[in-house]
Amino acid sequence: MDKLSDSEDETLLRDAARGFLDQFAPLSVLRKNRDAGRDYAPELWAEMAQMGWAGVMVPESHGGADMGHRAAGILSEEMGRTLAASPFLSSAVIAANALRASASDHLAAIASGETTYALAIDEGAKHNPAATALPATADGNGFRLTGHKTFVADGASASRLLVLARTSGKPGDPLGLTLFDIDAARAGLDTDPIQSIDSRDFARIDFDSVNATGEDVVGDVDNGLAALAPGLRAGQAALAAELSGLSAGISAMTIGYLKERKQFGRTIGSFQALQHRAAHLFAEIEVTASAIAAAGRALDSDPANAQTLVSLAKARATQTAKLAVMEGVQMHGGIGMTDDYDAGFFMKRARVGAEWLGDYGHHAAIVAESRGL
Repeated sequence: MDKLSDSEDETLLRDAARGFLDQFAPLSVLRKNRDAGRDYAPELWAEMAQMGWAGVMVPESHGGADMGHRAAGILSEEMGRTLAASPFLSSAVIAANALRASASDHLAAIASGETTYALAIDEGAKHNPAATALPATADGNGFRLTGHKTFVADGASASRLLVLARTSGKPGDPLGLTLFDIDAARAGLDTDPIQSIDSRDFARIDFDSVNATGEDVVGDVDNGLAALAPGLRAGQAALAAELSGLSAGISAMTIGYLKERKQFGRTIGSFQALQHRAAHLFAEIEVTASAIAAAGRALDSDPANAQTLVSLAKARATQTAKLAVMEGVQMHGGIGMTDDYDAGFFMKRARVGAEWLGDYGHHAAIVAESRGL
């Protein structure tokens, strides 16, 4: 088994990322953006791109840094600690991996941070790509897309969309789907921003006879899930890493509070009952971090067979984040749920991250099936 601890290079990357985010993207930036009605700060994303984060999964031949999945996971983890908002997951991770095999001309623009992507796949309350119904009807040498997508992360700000549409078969069939790479400004597209509880960019997107040509197809017609799979796996692993970082972030805030808050003349952290709960949370976060590392290393070494470890990481990170935010709110007492205190931001992001790209049940079922259960 690969080592689960960070290598020397990974430690340097983590330290650099943490230093940058602590200085330029602390929790106060999230609050400032929310109050200003901004999903994220474009100038912060430009800084990230200059450091090579936007090209972390883009081949060097297209101007990227090509540092791999484990490196992307480390960056996601550190962003989770401060709840830094950016198009990193949708563009630098999901889109870059979905487009790598086709050597898309857009990879260089992703690496530079100039082009951002959103992944438009879900149409219902739960993540289920095979259930895609949005039809892409053959029209001459191209297609016409009509229908809607919902819960599209970064959908309101992205300049391009990866859209999964049905070119044959019926909803539920894993075949008969095609992945399209479409300009977000194309005629017939209507974007309606959604007010998400975590103050991030989510949108519902309506397609009214949107034209797509053969050049817009990623991979093969009727085999879109195969083209999408690398991006989806990478996104799920990186999102799990963000949730792991989120757990560490709210845990650190909670421990700090336990060391300061006094009751009956003592810091509340001196009470054994709270020490046990904090120790239990610490152990869960550490085990989850190992699952995140295992998923990243599996994606780097054997991506086609990494889904079980990716789903294990996403399922575990979802549950650990839920535990971390619940313990954080409870041990903070009533202030943990007030808007004036930052702890509540972690809970809101944990709730959204739990659903995006598959909830606990979705990924637990994949792990169970891989074990013959």
